[in-house]
Amino acid sequence: MKLVKVYVTLKKSVLDAQGEAIKSAINTMGYDKVADVHMGKYFELSFADDYNAMEKDVDAICDELLANPNIETYRYEIAEAE
Repeated sequence: MKLVKVYVTLKKSVLDAQGEAIKSAINTMGYDKVADVHMGKYFELSFADDYNAMEKDVDAICDELLANPNIETYRYEIAEAE
C-alpha cells in the first residue's frame, strides 16, 4: 500500500494571519528567536500499490478539494505504508 502525505500551505503572496498570531504568542512566551511561523494543513491518503494513475489523481484531488489554488499551494510525498 502507498501512503501519500499532502502538505497544504498559503502562497507566499498571501498574508498568514494565523501564523502571525501564533508567532506573536510564541514571542510573548519568551521564545524571541522564532522569526516566522506558517500555518498549514496535512492530509494522508492511502492507495493500492498497483494504482498507476496515483500521482495524476493526487494532483486532481488536491486541486479540486484539499487546496484552494487561488491562495494555497501544496506538495506531497509518496511512501510505502507501514
